[in-house]
Amino acid sequence: MASYDLVVIGTGPGGYVCAIRAAQLGMKVAVVEKNATLGGTCLNVGCMPSKALLHASELFEETEHSFAKMGIAVSKPKLDLPAMMKFKQEGIDGNVKGVEFLMKKNKIDVLRGTGRIVAAGKVEVKGSDGQSQTVETKNIVIATGSDVAKLKGIAIDEKRIVSSTGALALDKVPGKLLIVGAGVIGLELGSVWRRLGAQVTVVEFLDRILPGMDSEVARQFQRLLEKQGFVFKLGAKVTGVDTSGAALKAQIEPAAGGAAENLEADVVLVAIGRVPFTDNLGLKEAGVALDNRGRVQIDPHFATSVKGIYAIGDVVAGPMLAHKAEDEGVACAEILAGQAGHVNYDVIPGVVYTTPEVAAVGKTEDELKQAGVAYTVGKFPFTANGRSKVNQTTDGFVKILADAKTDRVLGVHIVGREAGEMIHEACVLMEFGGSAEDLARTCHAHPTRSEAVKEAALAVGKRAIHM
Repeated sequence: MASYDLVVIGTGPGGYVCAIRAAQLGMKVAVVEKNATLGGTCLNVGCMPSKALLHASELFEETEHSFAKMGIAVSKPKLDLPAMMKFKQEGIDGNVKGVEFLMKKNKIDVLRGTGRIVAAGKVEVKGSDGQSQTVETKNIVIATGSDVAKLKGIAIDEKRIVSSTGALALDKVPGKLLIVGAGVIGLELGSVWRRLGAQVTVVEFLDRILPGMDSEVARQFQRLLEKQGFVFKLGAKVTGVDTSGAALKAQIEPAAGGAAENLEADVVLVAIGRVPFTDNLGLKEAGVALDNRGRVQIDPHFATSVKGIYAIGDVVAGPMLAHKAEDEGVACAEILAGQAGHVNYDVIPGVVYTTPEVAAVGKTEDELKQAGVAYTVGKFPFTANGRSKVNQTTDGFVKILADAKTDRVLGVHIVGREAGEMIHEACVLMEFGGSAEDLARTCHAHPTRSEAVKEAALAVGKRAIHM
């Protein structure tokens, strides 16, 4: 029986990063992966392929609508969807090979098959051929990620009624795309297919889009998406989908109750969130406690209720983000090595990769009001930013929230081009407990979009220059 210092179940961003850090710290490590390729949902059917299609579809739309006004004369672009899907797959393959290389480089054994915890210190791996092997290990890390949340009474076939997985692999552009859920996944994939020609309608149970994000950001972003052609039905729910005809017929009802309506669609995307993946792991038999939402319960050091078994990423509480899982993987490995691994959950950025992008870190105004924290606000629109003006990409704004007494930055919210890149100076500032004044007095290159961040920091003290 093979023996290890650590066995990680799952090779998504949390799992493979945890394994690498543990190997760097001198441990003998193995990872268990049930799928044919490493990288988990993120690399194979999530973050990475969606970004490839977002990039390609954005260029497709820009070619048709933006080039002419910049003096670039081109014929109307033609969509070659199979070639675009090949472009997406090449990106996936490159990233997967990268993870495979990192496993070899760090001398990490890859155990192919479905992992099950037999007991503390023992993991059974059942291969696709039905053969099983059991390995011994000093520690186990559960990094099995999450799965698509299902909508009661609506069966996903990944052809006409799809999850995010199927929405990344459609063989033609749907004439009408109905999206259930106005969260990050639905808006990103809706953006892809709208740019390629679909009519997109989004049904959301709540009375707003992007639950959990700053409400002002959500309102302004919704208006921008509506200008692009999105149709939103908020405060509504899909109660069923009739699949008997050539077109799908979705039954829509007001969330508060009332008369129902039918909407026709060629494809329905169910994007109501994700749930922890804990099926067939043997957690109950091993005594690993779950919370009331099916997440693995852990202490501040990622330890479960069973000694020697730990958990990270989407399978535990917190935002279901690849980078959060990565940081937890590093921290967990360092704790196992006797070091002081730590994750600052107050500084976990989130990004919506639409056009424009939405990026945020720290507290929202809604959260600060609810907590009774006195704060000041600095806002700066991209319409007043020189680089954005000359590029004619002026949608959006930067908003900075600072403690009214100490000026410490508590939250930063950006709607705009490259918002996902700009948010990180706010992350660094907040990690060091920086103030709006610190940011305002930091020299920013001109002309850049990032100057809007500096101006928003100046606006906290009511001294923005260009507004």
